[in-house]
Amino acid sequence: MPLILRPFGLADEAPARAAGAESKDPGQNFLPFDFDSRMPWAEWIGLMERYRQGVDLPEYRVRAAFLAADVAGQLVGRASVRFELNDFFVFRGGHIGYNVIPAFRRRGYATAILRESIEIARSEVVGALLLTCDDDNLGSATVIERCGGVLEAIAIDDDGVAFRRYWI
Repeated sequence: MPLILRPFGLADEAPARAAGAESKDPGQNFLPFDFDSRMPWAEWIGLMERYRQGVDLPEYRVRAAFLAADVAGQLVGRASVRFELNDFFVFRGGHIGYNVIPAFRRRGYATAILRESIEIARSEVVGALLLTCDDDNLGSATVIERCGGVLEAIAIDDDGVAFRRYWI
C-alpha cells in the first residue's frame, strides 16, 4: 500500500495523541511543539488549516502544512512542510520535518514521507529546500541523502547540539 500525506482528520486524534505521548525527546515530538492537549481536536485541525493558508500566524510560525502520513488508513507518521522560513527555520528547522511512529520505523516510511513532502513543497513553488537533522541521527541523515540531500555543513545550535544542514 502506498503512503499518502493528508491533512489530519477527526479519526486521527487517538493515534496522534498516543504517538505524542510516546515521544520522550521534545525535539522528536510527534505533535507540533506548541500543541495544547486541552484544545479540542477539531479546533486544532482548524488551526492547522489556517497555518497552511498563512492566516492568523503567531510570530514564531510560518505558512506550513502539518500532515498525517497514512498507509491503508493507518497513521504511521507525520510531516511538517514549511512553505517559507523565518530566522529560526533558516538556521535550524528547515523546510521539512518528519517523524515516524516508533512501531512503524525501519519500513521505508521516512523516505516515503520525505519524498511526498518534497513534492508538496515543490507544488507550492518552494525552490531549494533546507533540511536539518541532529548530527548523530544517522537514520535521518541517510533518508535525507537518499532523497537527494547535499550536506552543506555541520553546525551547532544554541543548546550546543551538533546538527547537519542539507539542501535538496
